[in-house]
Amino acid sequence: MASVIYLLCAATALACAILVLRSYRVTRHRLLFWCGLCFAGMFLSNLLLIIDRLVVPEADLSTVRLASGFVALLPLLYGLVWEDE
Repeated sequence: MASVIYLLCAATALACAILVLRSYRVTRHRLLFWCGLCFAGMFLSNLLLIIDRLVVPEADLSTVRLASGFVALLPLLYGLVWEDE
């Protein structure tokens, strides 16, 4: 059951990244770009979770997962703080 939840979370983050980046391509609003990068990073973080829990359960990738989640939030933080329209 947990594997289905992990896959659904990764698929949702990937779908959000695709939709937001596609919207950025049409409108050129820079905040959409930063949000799209954030969702792409969240997808990678969820992918690392799947690898950590399901593919290689004997290895501990929790530090890498948490670091990738933190790095995923940095573009959004930059976009919210330093970008202006």
